[in-house]
Amino acid sequence: MAHLKHRASSVAFDAQSANAVELKGVTFGYDRRRPVLAAIDMTIPRGKVVAIMGASGSGKTTILRLIGGQLRPVKGRVVVAGQSVADLDRAGLFGLRRRVGMLFQFGALFTDLTVFENIAFPMRELTDLPDELIRDLVLMKLNAVGLRGSAQLKPSELSGGMARRVALARAIALDPMLVMYDEPFAGLDPISLGVVGQLIRRMNDALGSTSVVVTHDIYESLKIVDYIYFVSEGRVIAKGTPDEVRASTDPFVRQFVDGEPDGPVPFHVRARPLAAEFAAHAG
Repeated sequence: MAHLKHRASSVAFDAQSANAVELKGVTFGYDRRRPVLAAIDMTIPRGKVVAIMGASGSGKTTILRLIGGQLRPVKGRVVVAGQSVADLDRAGLFGLRRRVGMLFQFGALFTDLTVFENIAFPMRELTDLPDELIRDLVLMKLNAVGLRGSAQLKPSELSGGMARRVALARAIALDPMLVMYDEPFAGLDPISLGVVGQLIRRMNDALGSTSVVVTHDIYESLKIVDYIYFVSEGRVIAKGTPDEVRASTDPFVRQFVDGEPDGPVPFHVRARPLAAEFAAHAG
């Protein structure tokens, strides 16, 4: 394991616990009047790839922020590797985040750094590894995502799919126990989408890590994940394995899987009847 630069946390994270992440009755809101999440329960077993799906604004990314400790629940508990995230002090949070990889939406690469330096960045910032070992590790990560030949390119010289693969290599740079993906398939062509999906699965299994994938892409997710949670209006309204989702008759799941424009998630924003609108203007 890499020697960490910063003062190590005294918190003992149990990377071998049966569940990597647990959300127990989690409620959260940015203000008191409008909760974003309401009594959410989720269990993410160690070693699995779990997707969180739902319409835009349903609270999916908020769940990732709660897991990473950027936010704290109003009620309930978020437990990662056996530790309650809200109870961690500053050193404990840094210790947690060193063991969690993150692939941000659209990659969020450092535009002024080469591909090589983007992946070396967390190694240089968080470890005392010698340059020779960092070089070998970076090349190994790039080789794993098929981009060792692009090490000296800048992000502006990459295609969208290549940039996402670089971001994946950076997310796993320190062999994390948990990797979180925020919309990893957004904006990708079908080939790149398939490549990134298979890499998420392969890297998870090769590293023995756990993956939480926030995504809208139901078809790619059904190929690679072990379990799916569907979130709507801040609540878990459906869940199941890929086979259970495919066979589901739940109206929300069917609307999401089939891409229907109207259903439990309505097409029209709530408003008074159109005839009443006309009558009001006519008067």
